[in-house]
Amino acid sequence: MSDKNVTTTTWQDPNSGLRRHNLMTKEVGETIPALYANENVEDYDSVLAPAKLFSPYSNWTWYITEWDAETGLCFGLVHGFEEELGYFDLTELAEVTVFGGVPGVERDLYWEPTTLGEIKRQSRTAA
Repeated sequence: MSDKNVTTTTWQDPNSGLRRHNLMTKEVGETIPALYANENVEDYDSVLAPAKLFSPYSNWTWYITEWDAETGLCFGLVHGFEEELGYFDLTELAEVTVFGGVPGVERDLYWEPTTLGEIKRQSRTAA
């Protein structure tokens, strides 16, 4: 991976104190390619998702494959009502709260980077 495809982390998590961890750390952010780094990939199933976010209060999961460290805009696989590739905003996810202020989205602290193809295969066998 070339340096031009990796961004430095400047995005700040507005609810990190409530969550007791950041949705994005400098270390994790440095492993995620910049937006559009994978746009010419022919087999998107081979693209790595270095970070996984999830809501413990719903069935939504976000697998980050690219991001903009300045704005928090991410691209990746989203499991929600549907399974689809798309853009999502890390700041919006960080601000989601439930039950009067409990953060509604967490980062999987034990996530091992996995390809989108493997994630899709695992989700089909779990269904």
